[in-house]
Amino acid sequence: MDTTYSELREACRLPQHCLAESWAHCDWEDAIMVRADWRLEGEWVKNCNCAFGCPCDFNARPTNGECKGLLGMRITKGNFESTDLGGLSFFVTVHFPGPLHEGNGEAQAIIDERATPAQREALFAILSGKNSAEGTLFHIFSLIVATMHEPIFAPIHFEFDKLARVAGIDIPGVLTTEVEPIKNPVTGAPHRIQVVMPEGFEHREGEVASANIHSTGAIRFDTRGTHSTLADVVQTPHGVEA
Repeated sequence: MDTTYSELREACRLPQHCLAESWAHCDWEDAIMVRADWRLEGEWVKNCNCAFGCPCDFNARPTNGECKGLLGMRITKGNFESTDLGGLSFFVTVHFPGPLHEGNGEAQAIIDERATPAQREALFAILSGKNSAEGTLFHIFSLIVATMHEPIFAPIHFEFDKLARVAGIDIPGVLTTEVEPIKNPVTGAPHRIQVVMPEGFEHREGEVASANIHSTGAIRFDTRGTHSTLADVVQTPHGVEA
């Protein structure tokens, strides 16, 4: 493998016309993707500063005009070519000044410190979008992020129970987030909502919950009682399989 962090950063400097109002207007010949054999299966978390429901999932503007959040997963089974990625976790904190499709975003990758040099390069190769088909999650990510901050390698403590809508991520000195069920404002009983996106590029079906976030890395922000999605996902070079 020859993909490095510097290439991940360069992948986020594709032609500016790719950041037009629609990705469909991008000249894809300027952003040719190199395909590799990879697969990520695992437990997915997306927490952000928006109201419950995440307007991005509905092609709407962020609740407060800008998007601050995190996404990532614990890989229960995965590989990049011959490199095994099972058991590792990665998360990415992000900030976009407006709707994601308008671009100009910034991001910081947080990689499980247990990853070997080969595994780190493998994860960067996936995150770069260079090994994904056009219009898939990591390819789109490479188009809308203008600034990649230096990655962080740290211990990641991760808890996840999708059915109970409970999760937690603790990365000391970098990121802490807790997820719990949305509560009925009258009875206090757990309130269950699912989002189903048959053609989604992030996941197919997710449980909606409530998140608190404390981010102290390069992208600093705090939220309480904002959106969370928990999902089981399968990501491949050709997009979401489950």
